[in-house]
Amino acid sequence: MKNSPRKEGRLSPGSAALWTGLMLATFVACVSLGSVNIPLRDVWNAVFGGEVSRETYRSIIWWTRLPRVLCAGLMGAALSLCGAAMQGLLRNPLADGSTLGVSSGAALGAALSIVLGISVPGLESAGPAAMAMIFAFGSLLMILALAWGIDRSFATHNIILIGVVFTMLVSALLSILITFSGEKLRSITYWTMGSLSGKSYEQAAVLLGGMILFGLPLFLQSRELNAFAVGEENAVHIGVPVRRVKLTVMICASALIGICVSIGGSIAFVGLIVPHMVRLAAGPNHRRLLPLSAFAGTVFLMLADLAARSILSPLELPIGVVTSLIGAVVFIVIFYRSRKGGIR
Repeated sequence: MKNSPRKEGRLSPGSAALWTGLMLATFVACVSLGSVNIPLRDVWNAVFGGEVSRETYRSIIWWTRLPRVLCAGLMGAALSLCGAAMQGLLRNPLADGSTLGVSSGAALGAALSIVLGISVPGLESAGPAAMAMIFAFGSLLMILALAWGIDRSFATHNIILIGVVFTMLVSALLSILITFSGEKLRSITYWTMGSLSGKSYEQAAVLLGGMILFGLPLFLQSRELNAFAVGEENAVHIGVPVRRVKLTVMICASALIGICVSIGGSIAFVGLIVPHMVRLAAGPNHRRLLPLSAFAGTVFLMLADLAARSILSPLELPIGVVTSLIGAVVFIVIFYRSRKGGIR
């Protein structure tokens, strides 16, 4: 039976406009709300140079809220996009950077850089950032190599199982690093639990550059990822360069995850739950799934960050705790659905 144009075509202008409006509304709400609630009129005036009722509001908006919310939105889009692409590549909606161990590997690289004092002169965070990206890609290569050794068909259940075991191994190694970290314990805890506190416009620019450099190639693989849905052999028969697509998706996704971890630490489950929910609502076509996942990830992580800094105000929860609590519940629901009638 022929699929409907709505589910098989590109993202329609109406849907794009709706999601853009939702994203902007969420952005404004997250800038306005927090431990200090700022009236929307003051937010508008602070951004566009008008008078605000309190001068401290201007400082809070420009130097605390705006860069933080920008980083949350860009990171949510990046992690969700990577999750959707990896799920399409591996043909399993339970795959993402956290379940495959890529995020944990990136956090291990950043923590190792902190303990060993690896840095770049003049760039304080360049050492952990570079190590996070290297370890993210290295972790993915190791997991795929182990899966190749077990079953050269790259069975998805083997890859996910190895990813879970690898994550446990990385957790043990992180515990060892923490034991010998001394005064660097707080910095390592930051990387393992995730936080968007104190983010800057420079870090937002790095995330935006990462989305352009590594995210755009993922968007361009939508047709090829659709071909993967019917199996690699069929994809080869219709002319899809399978090896090139695999390398492109793996390299771009692992690099983008590494950038996110290097800035916000390990924020789990975003790449799992957001694409899965979008797939249930909009169908499996990656021409719609990838952009919608990016939109939804932006909204989700901005709201998760708002919850992290508001629920126990003036205390702040690590954002990784918030996403893990939500992700764990959704993960259980996914497994329950798979036992009842199969995962779509």
